[in-house]
Amino acid sequence: MQKTLTFLAPFAIAASLALPVSAQEDVKADTVVATVNGTDITIGNMIIARATLPEQYQQLPPEVLFKGILDQLVQQTAISQAYKDDLPKRVTLALENERRQLIAGEVIEKSMAKEITPEELQAAYDETYANAEPTQEYNASHILVETEEDALAVKAEIEGGADFAEVAKEKSTGPSGPSGGSLGWFGPGMMVPAFETAVAELEVGDISAPVKTQFGWHIIKLEDKRSKEAPALEEVKAELETQVRQIKAQAMIEELTAAATVDRTAAEGIDPTVLTNIGLLE
Repeated sequence: MQKTLTFLAPFAIAASLALPVSAQEDVKADTVVATVNGTDITIGNMIIARATLPEQYQQLPPEVLFKGILDQLVQQTAISQAYKDDLPKRVTLALENERRQLIAGEVIEKSMAKEITPEELQAAYDETYANAEPTQEYNASHILVETEEDALAVKAEIEGGADFAEVAKEKSTGPSGPSGGSLGWFGPGMMVPAFETAVAELEVGDISAPVKTQFGWHIIKLEDKRSKEAPALEEVKAELETQVRQIKAQAMIEELTAAATVDRTAAEGIDPTVLTNIGLLE
């Protein structure tokens, strides 16, 4: 198993490990920060190394990571220089795959970065929202209990004059209990089907009959409801731009693949379980 970065242990390193402030202005990707037997390690190497760290390590301040990343690259360079044989097939194939993936990703990234025209944006908006019907949103509270018998008892207590929110605080087993059972505003698809159906059948102020879901038994009170119109284009501009870019990138992928000369006949008849045969890479 690959050893975890040894440099992550001494997090007590401080800002003194970072480049001097006076040097920062002249730093470029190809700025050399160390050499190992004549092989350069650059700031660019370090930036890439940081970007490939697990998310929890990327959150650490740069002044904490700087020396650790450099130590890792120095160690890896020294170790790799000690390898004198031909690279194993598994390594050369992994490098081929990684190179292919990185270059393909660069093509997709450039496609995604192209400017979206106002016409494309408007077309995406019209397709998504032009014929959209207003959606109903609800503001409801509920009391969650374990059994139907408990739910009927809760309903009777409320119909007898008890305050819904106070009963929820006292008896609801759900996470909204301490806040009086309030669920706030929600729209279609945000609640499990049985709960959503029950809410839609209520009028404002109504208390539901017991409703069973996978969470238990609910008594629901509809606090309010409203009709939500389609959002203005500006409200969803960022979302639509991403959508258009993804569609264009997918179209580009399909176009390039269709235009390529592809022959898959050699794959016919091969047992798919061969994918688990790591021994072929030795």
